[in-house]
Amino acid sequence: MTADEALQRLLRSYTQYYDVVREGVEPPFAAEARFHSHDEQYFLVKSARISESDSHEYVFFAVEEELDEARLRLLDEAAWSRGMERVRPHSAHKNTDVTLVVLAEGMTPGAEAAVKKLKRSKSYRFGLQGWSSYRAIALEVSSGRLAWNRMGRSLRKLLRNIPNQK
Repeated sequence: MTADEALQRLLRSYTQYYDVVREGVEPPFAAEARFHSHDEQYFLVKSARISESDSHEYVFFAVEEELDEARLRLLDEAAWSRGMERVRPHSAHKNTDVTLVVLAEGMTPGAEAAVKKLKRSKSYRFGLQGWSSYRAIALEVSSGRLAWNRMGRSLRKLLRNIPNQK
């Protein structure tokens, strides 16, 4: 299986809940997925609103021939900055999360170690207007080897099954 085929399979699993975009996505990314959720709680009638919250997630997919530390740093910076450009903190903003998914034919040991060290987060007005967290995961398609940061651990199961899907 190639990294492009793995991307196709992965995007199929994201289409159920995310808006997946392949056309017009600026390099270095091959695709992007966007998730938006608005939740309201009210008492008896909608005009008696108790609370509301907005959650957003932006997932950036990169396909690489060989992932090394330098390329990972470039992808990391591009994903975080593009995600932060879209944040609009306000009183109902809960979170805007950014996720980087790298599918590579090969991955150097240095890149694997660097993925595990990626850590970014940001709060807005001391958390009163929400926060942003960052998840990153890389899959070496040829061997099925995975590397993730602390927040990206939840994506392991999804990516582990990609090479085995029919």
